[in-house]
Amino acid sequence: MQNRYERKDRRKYNLKAHIVLVAKYRKALLQYGIDDFVKRAIIYLAKQNNWDIIAMETDKDHIHLLLEYDTTERVCDIISIIKQRTTYWLWIHYRDVLSRQYWKKNIFWSDGYFACSVGEVSSATIEKYIAEQG
Repeated sequence: MQNRYERKDRRKYNLKAHIVLVAKYRKALLQYGIDDFVKRAIIYLAKQNNWDIIAMETDKDHIHLLLEYDTTERVCDIISIIKQRTTYWLWIHYRDVLSRQYWKKNIFWSDGYFACSVGEVSSATIEKYIAEQG
């Protein structure tokens, strides 16, 4: 059986998050090549920050990510990095498209996000395990 836990220093972990980011005002901009650009940018950021992208796909106005990360990271910080850097790069490469959609420069993503931890077992299994301790 393959070891499903990462080991680093004195830590053993398996942390995964399902993240959904939505374009500001739900504008259908994640198409016509912008979607591929955003995916490549996120893959680049993942390599820089030692995140493992397990799955990633876009719809016209949002993107889903399933990524694995280290115990020293916070999901909100990961999301901030992704949103800030991709927005910056999008405005460099797609200024003419984005300036027709947004009156304010340097926005692309909505303020919020969805994030959900993903485990290997159900909550009920963990509750049972804890209840049986001692």
